[in-house]
This record gives sequence, C-alpha cells and structure tokens, in this order.
Amino acid sequence: MRSTTRRFRIRAVLAAATLVVAALSGCSTSDNSTTSDGLTKVKLQLQWFKQGQFAGYLAAASQGFYKAQGLDVEILDGGTDIVPQTVLAQGQADYAIAWVPKALASREAGAGITDVAQIFQRSGTKQVSFKSAGITGPADLKGKKVGNWGYGNEFELFAGMTKAGLDPAKDVTLVQQQFDMNAFLAHDIDAAQAMSYNEYAQLLEVKNPATGKLYTPDDFATIDWNDQGVAMLQDAIWANTEKLKDSKYADQTVKFIAASLQGWAFCRDNVDKCRDLTVAAGSTLGASHQQWQITEINKLIWPSPNGIGMIDKSAWDRTVAIAKTTKNQEGKTVLTKDPDTSAYTVEYVTKALDLLKSQGVDVIGSAYVAQPVTLTEGGK
Repeated sequence: MRSTTRRFRIRAVLAAATLVVAALSGCSTSDNSTTSDGLTKVKLQLQWFKQGQFAGYLAAASQGFYKAQGLDVEILDGGTDIVPQTVLAQGQADYAIAWVPKALASREAGAGITDVAQIFQRSGTKQVSFKSAGITGPADLKGKKVGNWGYGNEFELFAGMTKAGLDPAKDVTLVQQQFDMNAFLAHDIDAAQAMSYNEYAQLLEVKNPATGKLYTPDDFATIDWNDQGVAMLQDAIWANTEKLKDSKYADQTVKFIAASLQGWAFCRDNVDKCRDLTVAAGSTLGASHQQWQITEINKLIWPSPNGIGMIDKSAWDRTVAIAKTTKNQEGKTVLTKDPDTSAYTVEYVTKALDLLKSQGVDVIGSAYVAQPVTLTEGGK
C-alpha cells in the first residue's frame, strides 16, 4: 500500500514550492478590500464542505457577529483536493481551519501559518468495528483489516497501534478507506475510521439487514483515541504568520476570532437554529444528521475551562510528540523536528476572549449538557 503520509508530505512540499514561486513573482499574499458600507472583506477557508463541523462560523456570519466586528466574511468550501493551510499560506484566504498535525507538516515544508485559536479541545476520531468482531482496544486490531482515510487523518490510529505494541507495517492489513462507511458495512474492513460527528452517525442512519431497523450503538464497538492517550489536536483557526506582524491584520485577527468564538457559543445554546442555518448553507446531509453533528462538535469544545480557543500546552506537546515519534508502515513520521515558536500563539485569542467576556458572552460553557439526538434513516 502506498504511504498516505508520504503523499501528504509530497503535497506539502509542492505547496511550499508554490509559495516560493509566488514570492519570487511578486504575488501579493492579500487581496482584502472593503465593502461599500465599510466592512473589511475576509476569506475563511474550510477544510471540508459546509456542515455542522463549521456551524460556529456559519452562525457568526448569519447572526451578524462578523459584521459587528467590522468584517464581511466569505466562507470557502473545502474538499478532497483542497489543503486549507496551503490556501492560507498562498494568500488565497485570510484564515483557514485545519487539523494541527496536518498544518504542522505543511509548516515544516515551508508554509508560514500560525495556530491562533484552538477550537476543538478534544479529538473526534474513532475506530469503529462491529461488536461481534471482538475489537475493544488497539491491541485487538492485530491481524485485522484496518481502514484509514490517509491525507493526515491516520496519525492517531498509528500512534494507538504503536502504543499497544503493534507494528502497523506487519501486524495489520491497512486498507485505504473512502470518505464513507460503505466498505465497513460490506464487511470489507474490520475496523473503520470515523469521526464521532459524521461517519459514526452515518452508521446509525442505516438499517440493519438482520432486523430491518436502524443500527444502534449497541451494534458497534469504538476505540476513542482520547481514552487511549494518543488524541491529537484537530480543528484550529490558522492565520498568516508574516502578516501577523502587521498591526492592521493583527487587529483584524482578534476581531475575527472573537466573532467566530461567539458563533460557537451561539451554536452551543441554539443547536436547532444552527442545524437549520447549516442545512440552508447547502449541506448535502440532512437535518437530523446536522443536529447530531453540531451536538457532537459541541462535546469536543465544551466545556472549555480556559476559554474557548485557548491552546492547552500539554495537548499541543502531546500532538507534537506523536507527530515526531509515531512511524507509519514505511517508518516515516509526520514531523522530523519540533515546530518553531511561531507555530502557535495565545496572544490574539486572549484578547478576543477578553472582548467577549466584557460583552457578557459565556466563553467557558461549564454548565453545558448535550441533549440527545434522534437520527433518521439517511439523516434526513
């Protein structure tokens, strides 16, 4: 099997080369302007298509939180061929949403980006199996067909297997998994990669052919990488490192973060409204699926004891350590060295949190309790 990590490195190196070419040709890293009513135009690059995973940003736009900060934000869809941190580094967006290990690999390859707000405090990645397979932990993956998406999504899986004493190159059969659960449902994969807020829900939206009723959580076993001690930081807001030296962009960054965090606080307290605005934004998945997704995303964010968006150094250090030491089936690691000190900063999120607290916004969510969600067939 061709190494997905190697493919990711190649893409990152190509992106870095593009940045060099752009610099040599005199390309600008910003094309911001203002609207007729004086709002600053800003582009946010998502790492996937609009869905509940990004509901906080959609809410910040629809509820006027960005506008209140003087910003007119265009939210750009991601996709399989879009690397958000590369789009940011090339100046085609002002901010981007990306997983930390993926972004750090791009930084090592030359992308000038900085994590300015860590939205997800916990990992949403699971490895799912049918309960009948008897897979209750990473050690049970030995001899099994193990699916993963690649493209930088597989690092926790490899770390979990390595910690359990397995050699990913020898002890399991690695399967390139599509971004769906079809191969798993067909029993072509014993343990499949799934996000708690998306693919896992897709399983619960399918009828069990043995019963004629929807599958339930009792039909499956899951490995949660948070429980295994190998969770890595995921969705974060990334900014352009060089542009942060400019006071105007730095001030804009504080405003952008503040409005975005307010959007997430809104979705914590108004799941139904955020479900509807996400569906209206063009999501191809239905209303019940989006409600599940936003609820599960809230679990990854709230509570945030230090304030939403603050970067937990211990979680950051764990992510870096795993990225440096965990090897794939070809003996390659995500990172070859520690990232430099500009890889992340709490300067801007601290100012954003102070601003929101002065407005009475609850940025901790200590009382948050997730409400149950009833899924329907196909997530409609």
